[in-house]
Amino acid sequence: MPATRDLVRQIAVISAFCFMIIAAMVGTGLFGGTPVQDLQGGALDADGSYLAPARPAFSIWTLIYIGLFAYTVWQALPAQRARDRQRALGWLIAGTMVLNGLWLVTAQFATLPLTVLAIIALLVLLGVTFRRAVVLPGRGIVDAMLIDGVTGLHLGWVALATVANTAAWLTRVVPESWGEAATAWGVAVLVVVALIGLAIAWASGWRIAPGLAMAWGLTWIGVGRLLFEPANAAIGVTALVAAAVVLLVPLVGLVLRWSEEVRNAE
Repeated sequence: MPATRDLVRQIAVISAFCFMIIAAMVGTGLFGGTPVQDLQGGALDADGSYLAPARPAFSIWTLIYIGLFAYTVWQALPAQRARDRQRALGWLIAGTMVLNGLWLVTAQFATLPLTVLAIIALLVLLGVTFRRAVVLPGRGIVDAMLIDGVTGLHLGWVALATVANTAAWLTRVVPESWGEAATAWGVAVLVVVALIGLAIAWASGWRIAPGLAMAWGLTWIGVGRLLFEPANAAIGVTALVAAAVVLLVPLVGLVLRWSEEVRNAE
């Protein structure tokens, strides 16, 4: 029975990946639907709000999908079938892939508020998955890259995408008079994002993958506000500073941790 359950899990992960890719193709309009930049009346495009990253930021999805594909193939190997770490994380990672695909389908066919709910659900499950990966450490570089690394990148980017998605929705529904406070709110949200990024890094033993993804997105928010519309210098500069913080502080923490481990080993 354990062998059967393990095989079912492996097949479920493969099925979840296939669903995610098909849903992504449907959600991005590859089969004739609305292109991503025009979804929800353009609310999710790079100029949809002050907290929307410039379009090149979204190329990180390619890296995340490649990582998830590599994980899907790796976890399907016979040697991975009965591993405790795969048993603890396989179903969770499969769930994140399903929710990933559902978010894009929601963006294509449902409403903007539902896209916010969908991406929050994805963010919560990614947080649970990454936390379990930290609590149940793996062994070797492959574990580190295909579980911790890929899940961390996914978590970091979706954390930022949740902020952008929510900002796009609020931009459409709040009174126009609130626009006068948009800069203050934007700066405050970016400060909170940076603090969340630092909290994730600290709680995970200074793993850098979430910070890398968040820094990437924050950098492109900064570029978007400084070079493109809607322009906002204060938000742009704050985003660039936040990107530096969420990237450099975990790197320093990681170096200090390694140094301490070396000293303890001597």
